[in-house]
Amino acid sequence: MFKVNDRVVYGLTGVCQITDIAKEKYLDQETEYYVLRPLFDKRTIIKTPVQNTKVAMRKIISKEDVFSLIETMPDKEMNWINDNNLRTEQFKAALKTGKTEEWIKLIRILNLKKQERVGMGKKLTKVDENIMKTAEKQLHEEFAVVLNISPDEVERFISEHLPNNKKAIS
Repeated sequence: MFKVNDRVVYGLTGVCQITDIAKEKYLDQETEYYVLRPLFDKRTIIKTPVQNTKVAMRKIISKEDVFSLIETMPDKEMNWINDNNLRTEQFKAALKTGKTEEWIKLIRILNLKKQERVGMGKKLTKVDENIMKTAEKQLHEEFAVVLNISPDEVERFISEHLPNNKKAIS
């Protein structure tokens, strides 16, 4: 169970802080809820049952985890799926896992495919582009919170800390 002030990744909302744990009665049943405030959207407040199993929620990773992930980024691979519908389904499922490694794999494969398509005078499909942007947003926001930098600085930070200046994500 999480505590008040814990920072968590909540589904595709991103990094949130638990501001309260409240109990509410609904239809004669009392339920305990986390009250979440997304760190990058101050206008939103989310209430989710403590026993929620539909939306992934986990503690944010540690600073050590960030550096470990950066070090292994060049090795993160995912296979390209030619069937658009199957690819979309599997890539969206990877996004929803809430796992940082899955986001890295998505960003990596989609950036590689984007470079390949640009070389042919084409673009990524709109769906692939949106999946990549969502994965980047999730990754950058979590890394930003852990490293105490802005999400806009994360890409440069990753590039500067890659082993042997390898291209991991792009």
